[in-house]
Amino acid sequence: MATINLKEANVPIRESRLGSITGFNGTAKELVECSHSGKLKECSRKFSQCMGCNAGQAFCQLSMIKDVAIVNHAPVGCSGDFFGFNFTYRVEQVKRNLPPAIGRYFSTCIEEKDTVFGAVKKLEDTVREAYKRVNPSAIFVTTSCASGIIGEDIESVVESLSDELKIPVVSCSCEGFRSRIWTTGFDAAYHSVLRKIVKPPTKKTNKVNIPNFWGSHIFDDLLRRLGYEAQYIMPFASIKELEYISEAAATIHICPSLSTYMGAGLEQVYGVPEVKAPPAYGIEGTDRWLREVGKVLDRQEEIEKIIKEEHEKILPQVEKYKEKFKGKKAYVTAGAAHGHAIIALLRELGLEFQGAAIFHHDPLYDNKDVKSDALAQDVEIYGDIKNYHVCNKQAYELVNALNRIKPDLMVARHDGMTLWGTKLGIPALLVGDEQFGFGYQGVLNYASRIEEALDAIEFVTNLSKHSTMPYTKWWLDQEPGAFLGGKKRCQD
Repeated sequence: MATINLKEANVPIRESRLGSITGFNGTAKELVECSHSGKLKECSRKFSQCMGCNAGQAFCQLSMIKDVAIVNHAPVGCSGDFFGFNFTYRVEQVKRNLPPAIGRYFSTCIEEKDTVFGAVKKLEDTVREAYKRVNPSAIFVTTSCASGIIGEDIESVVESLSDELKIPVVSCSCEGFRSRIWTTGFDAAYHSVLRKIVKPPTKKTNKVNIPNFWGSHIFDDLLRRLGYEAQYIMPFASIKELEYISEAAATIHICPSLSTYMGAGLEQVYGVPEVKAPPAYGIEGTDRWLREVGKVLDRQEEIEKIIKEEHEKILPQVEKYKEKFKGKKAYVTAGAAHGHAIIALLRELGLEFQGAAIFHHDPLYDNKDVKSDALAQDVEIYGDIKNYHVCNKQAYELVNALNRIKPDLMVARHDGMTLWGTKLGIPALLVGDEQFGFGYQGVLNYASRIEEALDAIEFVTNLSKHSTMPYTKWWLDQEPGAFLGGKKRCQD
């Protein structure tokens, strides 16, 4: 049954659309069973130290499209992340041998008086100024908490400006307070592109869509061998390229938390098949992912040859690393899909997995296919995970868990998390490239970095002796989920 409605200006949030949660404390098996039975319960957090903003995730995707301008309808403080996105945009252009350019980001600078008298004219003037200065192929208007509180009719404004400027001017409803699930921002960005940029197909091509952050282009050789061409979206695609992603042969994901809304939308609206399998992390996970790719692209025989070749090359090296890591305990903190992927990878390398702090949990994705559940696949292949914690970047809960478990290694996906391990004398590993661990070679990539991290134990131990911790003994003596409203995890 279709769930993507492109007639609606705003994407439904993940809490209501998918039943996603940000609070859970138990085992991975319990979480999977609650999810698959349709009885998953959001544990109500009595105290929140911090959380991610879904507006930032929407901006992260739209800001990297090559020939657009972004107008952030917000107070100037919300533009504090502009420099970071611009830095990434410029660095990644160099990596891809693209002509250097800076990001085209504008703010309407909503002030206190605008929240009383309205900021529509500021929005109109800013969009016109952006068009005059950079002559973009499209302009996206991202909303904010302030513009949401005002309650202005952004959609009618952008439609009028589209007619006036003769280019797509597209709203993206991503107010920070709309959703406690930060990844709703990704959905909002993709919803905007599907609604106003993507055109119906006129033909079919041999291209395969790969919704991406800005990681390595690792799929080129594989898809070329199968007779297909990798098409990375949305970062560093142009509006012209995005218009025709409906003509692709398939969509595959490097991170389901990021892009399954786009995959489901392209399949349900335009008939582009989506590869419904968890990402290729670990030997077993890569085998399953490749076989699903083979089915969708009708290349089963070629895939089996690739699997056989890669096993012969990779498995002996993996066994050597398993021997090195024997008895070592690991802990992971990351976003949902990528966190589940790292868990599989670490267990494949023989580390004793002790627990995880995962930022949210989706019981299912918009494709409604349980085969896409990476956590369920982890439990099926490697067994249950104790100390499984869902928390939206709550550092106080992470520190509590690390202090209790005292793993030999902490692996993180996001900036600002590894310092907590280091303060406790735990070697911490942060890998920025989300595709670094993808596929068979990814197992060896991570193994090498883990070996380096574990070798740094003396440095980390000495550093921890000179570090202070902001959390008291009172808190560290409690359970990590003490503020999660009890131990009931499934609805009756």
